[in-house]
Formats: sequence, C-alpha cells, structure tokens
Amino acid sequence: MPNPLPASLDRIPDGGLSTAEARARLRSEGPNLLPRPEKRTPLGIVLQVLREPMFALLLGAGAVYLILGELSEALILFLFACTSVGIAIVQEVRTERVLDSLRDLTSPRALVIRDGREVRIAGADLVRGDLVLLAEGDRVPADAVLLAAHDLATDESLLTGEAVPVRKVASTAGAAQGRPGGDDLPLVFAGSLVVRGRGRAVVTATGLRSEIGRIGSAIAGIETEPPRLRRETRRLVRGFALVSLSLAALVVPLYGLLRGNWLEAVLSGIALGMSMLPEEFPLVLTVFMVMGAWRISKARVLTRQVAAIETLGAATVLCTDKTGTLTQNRMTIVALHPAGTDPAWQAGDGAPAGAAAGLLRHGILACARDAYDPMEKAFHALGREQPHDHGAAAATGLVPVQEYGLRADLLAVTHVWQRADGLGLLAATKGAPEAVATLCGLPPAEHAGLAAIVDAMAARGMRVLGVAVADLPPGAILPGTARGLPFRFLGLVGLADPLRPTVPDAVRECRSAGIRVLMITGDYPATARAIAEQAGLAPGAVVTGADLDAMDDAALAACVRQATVFARTMPEQKLRIVQALKANGEVVAMTGDGVNDAPSLKAAHIGIAMGGRGTDVAREASSLVLLDDDFAAIVDAVRLGRRIYDNLRKAMAYIFAVHVPIAGLALLPLVLGLPLILWPLHIAFLELVIDPMCSIVFEAETEEGDIMSRPPRAADQALFGAGQVGWAVLQGLLVLALVASLFILALDSGQPETEARTLAFATLVVANLGLVLVNRARGSSLRTAFRRRNRALWAVSAATFAILALVIAVPAVRDLFHFGPLHPDDIAVALGAGGAILLLLEALKRRFGGVPAGPAIRP
Repeated sequence: MPNPLPASLDRIPDGGLSTAEARARLRSEGPNLLPRPEKRTPLGIVLQVLREPMFALLLGAGAVYLILGELSEALILFLFACTSVGIAIVQEVRTERVLDSLRDLTSPRALVIRDGREVRIAGADLVRGDLVLLAEGDRVPADAVLLAAHDLATDESLLTGEAVPVRKVASTAGAAQGRPGGDDLPLVFAGSLVVRGRGRAVVTATGLRSEIGRIGSAIAGIETEPPRLRRETRRLVRGFALVSLSLAALVVPLYGLLRGNWLEAVLSGIALGMSMLPEEFPLVLTVFMVMGAWRISKARVLTRQVAAIETLGAATVLCTDKTGTLTQNRMTIVALHPAGTDPAWQAGDGAPAGAAAGLLRHGILACARDAYDPMEKAFHALGREQPHDHGAAAATGLVPVQEYGLRADLLAVTHVWQRADGLGLLAATKGAPEAVATLCGLPPAEHAGLAAIVDAMAARGMRVLGVAVADLPPGAILPGTARGLPFRFLGLVGLADPLRPTVPDAVRECRSAGIRVLMITGDYPATARAIAEQAGLAPGAVVTGADLDAMDDAALAACVRQATVFARTMPEQKLRIVQALKANGEVVAMTGDGVNDAPSLKAAHIGIAMGGRGTDVAREASSLVLLDDDFAAIVDAVRLGRRIYDNLRKAMAYIFAVHVPIAGLALLPLVLGLPLILWPLHIAFLELVIDPMCSIVFEAETEEGDIMSRPPRAADQALFGAGQVGWAVLQGLLVLALVASLFILALDSGQPETEARTLAFATLVVANLGLVLVNRARGSSLRTAFRRRNRALWAVSAATFAILALVIAVPAVRDLFHFGPLHPDDIAVALGAGGAILLLLEALKRRFGGVPAGPAIRP
C-alpha cells in the first residue's frame, strides 16, 4: 500500500514542493532507485570460479603430483584446470555483458512541478510529495495518487501479468490505498506505462517503498538451493578420493615390508594413488556444464547458472506466466462481428470484406493517429495488413476536429473528423459494448442479443469493443458530450493477446516427457482459461487468487497436485504455489518476464526469464534467460538437460570401469609377487586418454531417441547408484582379468618383462576403446554404436593409437616407458583380445547393465 501523504490531498500546493524541501527528503529517504546487485568484475568472476570444488580438486590433485615429483602429470592437470577455468570465465563474462545490454542504464526521467514551475528531473531524484505530470507514452517513475486524470489508462502487465490496460480516475479524498490491477483506481505504480490520456499525481512511495520495490525486497529474502548434481558429485568425489588415498598409503609400507624394495614400494603407491585419484569427476562435470551452456546458447538461451541446464532436465513441473510467455504481449484483433446478418470475420479468414471491412475502417477512425494504447495499435496494425491500407484510406481527406475522451460514466472514446469534400462531419466511437449500444439507442431486445454475443466472445478470452458511427451535416454544432451524436451501431470487435505459435507443440512435448505445465497469471479467469485451452493445457477448474487466500498450506499442497490454471494471482501467491510444489517433492521450473514473477523465479529450482520483454528484476532472479522470448526454447533446454545427465552417467560408468583394471594392475604385483606392470608414466599416458574420452567424447554424444518420451528421473535418484557401480566394476574386472592373464601368460612363455608389459599395455588401450563403445549408448546395439556420429571419439582414438605406436616404435621413448618391441603376432593378440572383451561386454550389457532396450538413438 502507498505510504500516507504528509497532508491530505486537498491541501497539496499547486506549486509542488520547493527545491529545498525536495533535497531534504532526498537526503532523508534516499534516491528513487531499486538496489541492484554489484556488477561482477572479471577478477571477481575468476575468484568465484576458483572457489568451485571441481576446480579446487583439479588444482589440488596437480599439487599432490607436484609434491610426489611427477612434474609432467602435475603440468597436465594444471593445464586442464586452467583451460576449464578459462572456458568458464569466458562464459561468465559473456553472460554479464549480455545482461548489461539488456539493462536500462538510466532510470526514467520525470516531469514534475517544483517551485511552481514544470521541470524535468532524473527519476532517481524524485521524492515523496512531488507533483508528477503524466502523459501518453511516459513510464510512471514512482507510486502515486492521481489528483487529476483525463482519459488516463496504464499498462501494468509487468506488475500484474494482465495484458489489457487499466483505466484510472482521480482520487476524491484522502490518500487512496490499493494494489496494481483493476479499473477505475486512483493509483499509478512505478514501472507501469501510460498508454492513453494524461494526469497529475502526487508521489506516495519511492524506491524500496514502492510496489515494485517491495517485490525486490521479497526476492532478497528467498534462499536459493545449490544444484543437486553438484552436491552428489562433491559427495562422490570425496568418498572416492578418501578410499584411493587410503589404499595408496597402505600399499607403500606393505610392499616395502613384504618385498624389501622400498623404491618400488613408493612407485607402486604413487601408481595406485594416481590410478584412483578421481580428478576426472570434476573435469567431466565442468566440461559438460560449460559445453552445455555453449550448446544451449545456439538456441538463443543465455545460461546464468550452468548447473541449471542439467537440473532443468529433471524438472517435473513447469510453471509459466501467461502474458509475454505463452502469449506475444501485444493486443491483436481476432474477430470482427458486424451488426445484423452479415458474417463474422475471424483471424485467418483473409482480408475482411463487406461490412467487416467497414467495421474495421470506422474502428480505426475511432483511434488516435499516433496510438500508444495497445488496442488502438491493434486496429492500425490490422488495417496496415490489408491489401488496401484501411487506416490510410479511412483518414484520406479527413481532418481531426474533436475528441471525446473516456469517462467513468461513459466508457467510450469518440473522434470527430471534418470531411474534405464539404459533406459535413464524421464521428466514430469505440468502447464498452453496453456503452456504445446506449449511445446508439438500441432497444432492449437488441441489447440482450448483443450481450449474448459479447459473453460468447469473452468466454473465448477476447476483450470486446463496440464500434459505431455518426454522420453530421455541414455546419453542425457539436454537443458537449458524445451522448448528443446520432450514432449508428456497426458491430463488435474482439481483441486478444495471441498465443505464440510454437506453444502448443512445446506443451505437447512437455506432456510426453512427463512434465506438468501450469499457468500462473494475474489476468482474468476467462482469459486464462481461453489461452490454456489454445495451448493444450486442459485447464479444468481455474483457481483464483481469492481461492488461494482461503487455503492453508495443506490445502494448497493438495490443490497444486491437480490444478493447471491459476488466475488473478499476486506475486506472493505465485511464490506460495512454487513453495507448495517444492514441498510436494516436485522439481520446479518457473518462467516469467514481469516484476511480479521475480520472487517465484528465484524460489524455483530453475528460474527462466524472458530476455526481450523481460524486466531487469526478473532476469537477475533467474538461472536461464530466453533471449528471443521463445517458449519452445525451454523444451530444447529440457532436452539438452536430459542429454547432459544421460551422458554424464555414461562418462561416470566409463570412469569407474577404466579405473578398476588400472588400479588392479598397479596392485597386482604386491598380491602376486609380479614385476611392476604399470609405472607412474604409464598412468600419466592413460590419463591423457581417459580425460578426453570421458569429457569431450561422452559430452559430444547425441541424445537417446526416447529422451523426451520418458518421465523425469526421480527426485531422489542418485547420479550413480549401486546398480550402475556394480555394472561398471564388472566391466573393469573383466578387462583386468584379461590384461593380467595376458601379462602372466607372456611371462610364463618366456617373453621378457618389457615385452610382456608392452603387450599388456597395448591390450589395455584397445580394451579402453571397447569400454567407451559399450558405455556410449543405453540400449542400442554395437552396430548402431559404430554407425553413430561422434567425431571426437574417432579423433581421440586415432590420436591415442598414433601416440601408442610412436611410443613403441621409437627406441628412446620405448625405453623411457620400460617397454619392449611389439611383434606382429603380439599386435594381433592385443587387437583380438580387445575385440573379444568388447563382444563379451556387449552380450552382458542388457542383462547386467540395468538398461532397457530403447529405440534407436538420434543420428
């Protein structure tokens, strides 16, 4: 509610505040500004990124290797860390720059009366008690009470979600109180737009004390939840690191005491620690999130919090605003219903003809030539779309004479024109159907028939206006009001904020993906129901804000399980709905563009703001920003989120599987008394293969064919459950058994230790490719996996085998790796063994992999 004025309205001086008094109030109450988050500097972004556990672990792992003397591995890890940090910083800086371009850099200027003179000042300098002059096209700079209003209407959609402008009247006595929305209130609110008329108002609240400021304050008190994926990965990494480092610390003394070779004991411990230290986990998470942000940016979706993309893939409920989100936030004429028996015109019927064309032409004449009112803009827009511009044709040779504005007792606007041919005057009027019918003197029977048509059009979500025309002879004297003009009723015009054409398909795809779509709007129930039906939401009973006020938390929690459409809601009610959904265990995504959407955007698991028409407040409270305001882009983001989660689980399975044989081969010499199979340099080589395989290769995997036809994953589903761990360990144990057997058989056959090591290592590299092929698809066959397009996979594989061939072929490098030459029969054995393990794992995948047979994967 506005703050009370220091004096009653009838005692406010016509000359406004004095400059001295205004300065004193500015010092005591502060500027008329909303608090904005501090702009993040590049250094601040760097520090924020480095505080992420994933980057800290990469740097920490590098430091461990550096202390252990493994300079090459440390440098490689530092390089990966710096690259990942660099990519994340570039993405964050780009995000901030785009947001800067969307912000209004200055507050609106205001025309005020001070010291008895009209002066234009910065909106930030406005104070309580200032007299503000408002005119068509002005942005209201602060909450105020109207002292005078002439045909004044404002667009409050950013505060209420209601697409249609609301009429304003002058206050009669005292400082009025009220909330945004509804006709004939003597209040104007900061952030709304004057679309018609003019007025004079006294400021009652500025900055945080205004209606828009209170919404901003509510946002500050809402706690956001950390992404679940980050929490799960952090827990997984800590547990894995604890086990691996504990085993490495245990191996060194055991090896030294049992074998007496402390140098090999240290090397074995280092190899085991390096084989199990889970630096790939944070690397994978970082690459997947950053690349996901890059991919979704190509669909014109800006990512402010990269983890939100993956979370969106788990969304079970998508709450959407109506105005500007499902609809285009512009009024459009969708129906022309001429009086009498002439057929009605509907949008999509082609150019209006006959009586419908005359109805449109005279409706344009009832509008201002330079219109700000959205409904008047709709008349002009439809006229310009016709083969013969009805607006230009109607105004040809006509000169404006007089305007009769909107009044509380006559809800119609009339424009009078002088004909150039000297045939007299033409008056055109439009307004509330009952008001226009009264001007035309329609009999009661026609009144009743007209009301039935209006009700039917309103039930379809239209805002209905009546149009009439009057012809006056030359020299006619105009009456004091439009009531004295001889109007003839022409018909009805239906206007609506049209649905975005991509919305029905997007809603259908959400439904097939198991995602409920709820509409939460400040607009009227009839309009909300009509839009919901057009969007395919199956609205059922519409729940209003008054209904919500009558519900306690338990009743609301039950209501949100069934209801689809909520109308006439206030910001705090939208927030309650989101909180009730979260209390029911739903993963909630919320879309919106207005200031009224900001608290619920921040409270939701994923807030999605509109970038084009959206407000700065909404964008700052969101995780994702749709730069083209395209609702369908949300579906693309959901698909990408699910793809990221799928591929992340595949990468994690591969990481678990490939580390089992590496750790086993590092531990086997201690258990069986064998020579060292893997040295630290071998582990470093394998890490060079594993890191790009599990990050770049799996991230590039395309989506599964059923990705948008299966329900969202359970809210409590772990990133990597016991079943997946068991399958991964089984894969790793089979590879370990194969490689260890080949190593032991080679030694038993009399091969030198270096050649046996070379054979085992080559087989391990080939089997590594097999692990990738097995884990890259949930249910497709091996043949399909080979046909799948993934340039990164084949590029990394080719580079791996080329480097391996170089290591084995060049004597100096071969000696560095403690390798021997690899003979043709050894190469055949390595390739054959790798192929055999691939076929075996593929045969076991459907039984032990916990993966149902799914449809073919998208190419």
